[in-house]
Amino acid sequence: MLVNDSGLVFAAQRIDSDVAAWQMPQGGIDKGESPEVAALRELEEETGVPAQLVTVEGQTEDWVPYDLPLDLVPKIWKGRFRGQEQKWFLLRFHGTDADINIETEIPEFSEWRWVDTETLLGNIVPFKRDVYAKVIEAFRPLL
Repeated sequence: MLVNDSGLVFAAQRIDSDVAAWQMPQGGIDKGESPEVAALRELEEETGVPAQLVTVEGQTEDWVPYDLPLDLVPKIWKGRFRGQEQKWFLLRFHGTDADINIETEIPEFSEWRWVDTETLLGNIVPFKRDVYAKVIEAFRPLL
């Protein structure tokens, strides 16, 4: 969860979706990589924001699981997985909007914006809404 000084959250529209599919940056952990290092790497890969422009202010105590809707299972991750468990980090952004670049080597987003947590929850894909609600609740004291 990338948060600016105003307490707004970075949200971006997935490039591979024709419908509203906003999300926060996320990604996998490479072998031998810690969750925090993976979060910072994925942030830069997806948004262009390097680790030196953020401060890690928190992390979820537990891993937060979700299941894909059954109709998506064969379409995502080559049908090998039915969901994920995620460890979330609150990253305070110290840069400017000019430091954000979603036109990365392998772009995942078509557009981005800063939103409040209620707007984020209202625009997230339904199957991730519970995850985002848990993440927001975990980080609320820091927002």
